[in-house]
Amino acid sequence: MATTVLKQICRFGLVSTLCMGAAHAQLLRAYRVETTDVGKRANSMLALMSFSAVPDLTSSNLSMGASSGSAQSSSLVMSQLAGGDSISKTFPLYLEGGIAYSRYDPTFVASNGIDKRDVPLKWTSVSGSGGIGWDFKIAENLKLRPIFNFMLGEIASDITAASWFVEHKTGSDFDFLQDGHMSAYGLGGSLMLDYEDYKPDREIDVEWRYSNVQLHSFNSPIKSTASGESTSLWARWRAPTGLTALDRPVRYVLEFAHTTYLGDQGGLLGFNQLTSLGTGLELDSSKYNVIVTRTRLVFRYCFGQNVRGTSVGLAVSF
Repeated sequence: MATTVLKQICRFGLVSTLCMGAAHAQLLRAYRVETTDVGKRANSMLALMSFSAVPDLTSSNLSMGASSGSAQSSSLVMSQLAGGDSISKTFPLYLEGGIAYSRYDPTFVASNGIDKRDVPLKWTSVSGSGGIGWDFKIAENLKLRPIFNFMLGEIASDITAASWFVEHKTGSDFDFLQDGHMSAYGLGGSLMLDYEDYKPDREIDVEWRYSNVQLHSFNSPIKSTASGESTSLWARWRAPTGLTALDRPVRYVLEFAHTTYLGDQGGLLGFNQLTSLGTGLELDSSKYNVIVTRTRLVFRYCFGQNVRGTSVGLAVSF
């Protein structure tokens, strides 16, 4: 009887050991992120960089929080410092340039076939852009300005998951996500109509612009492309307030800007169009021997489909 019981215990122990070993093997199966998902998010990151391929007032500063209740939610911060101007009326070479920073924090879902885990990720990008054009006068106060645009940027990724999870990473997708880098360049052009009508009692600026810049990644295992195509309309009215400062009139400023995104940017952040309304004051320091001739402080209200926001901008003229 004792021998039979002992045999049963041994059989049970062997079966339990096999089951535990199989379960342990399943637990040790490597978690993987779908490579297609990684590539899709990389394309999105490149498309986000295309927002800064050319100077754009409406998207120069954007901050959007992550959506709640979504396993693959994301948050975003974008900021751009840019500007441009023609050298002179006698030598109408137009130059523009800008630098931009963005932080994109998506959440991936990784699976080992049995269990699923969220993988928080932080992607940071820094880019520089430029443009070279020439002014062709087509009417009084109206110029046609073709522009050649270029851009160069760098995207860095960093997994912020727990060390236990990172120890089980595998595959080229994790190699890219963990401390990975992706360089990108963009080439394209813009066509601008620029209307300037300056008089002592008021100043009017209106610009319409079509831009198309194609972005491509390099120096990365993830190959991505993005199309940055948009049309924009910008207008500004400046007039004296009746006050003086720095021995010059203090002007009030009214601004309007509207951008329609036609390329991969369209719908990427939940909207295809952005509109900005602004008002502020401008100080004129041109009487003094300083490099800055005008300084503007403008409060802006930006809105579009599913998005609303405010900002305060500081701009200078040279």
